[in-house]
Amino acid sequence: MQSSRELYEKQIRTEKAEIAANPAEEIEELSLIYQARGLDEKVARQLAQQIMSNEETALEALSRDELGIDPKELGGSAREAAITSFFLFAMGAIIPVFPFIFLSGTPAVIVSLACSAVGLFLIGAIITLFTGRSVLYSGTRQVLFGLAPPP
Repeated sequence: MQSSRELYEKQIRTEKAEIAANPAEEIEELSLIYQARGLDEKVARQLAQQIMSNEETALEALSRDELGIDPKELGGSAREAAITSFFLFAMGAIIPVFPFIFLSGTPAVIVSLACSAVGLFLIGAIITLFTGRSVLYSGTRQVLFGLAPPP
């Protein structure tokens, strides 16, 4: 959920920068979105210009209509989180079990821990492709959360 939130926040920051850099292009985008929804071109353009006259309203409208993000609800849906978590945990469970196929005892445990740490770091690093955070930060955070004992 945190990675999803960070991705949405990055997309919203990008949209905000686009509004500041080229408001005419953003007006055109909104106008085209509203035309695709059935508004007359003139009405769509007027609506887009009115929305773009206020930066906060413009950012909210573009976040919802262009990106499909509700800036007030960046947490995501519980159902989506549950389904995603189930599949990711199921796939991730293979990593610490894999060494026990070839090894046993203490060596298997050590290799399992090492594989788990590497796998967690790689997952954190992959997440940075979507969030824009540092690879070291996201990878380390994922390892710490993944290897931390339960409360």
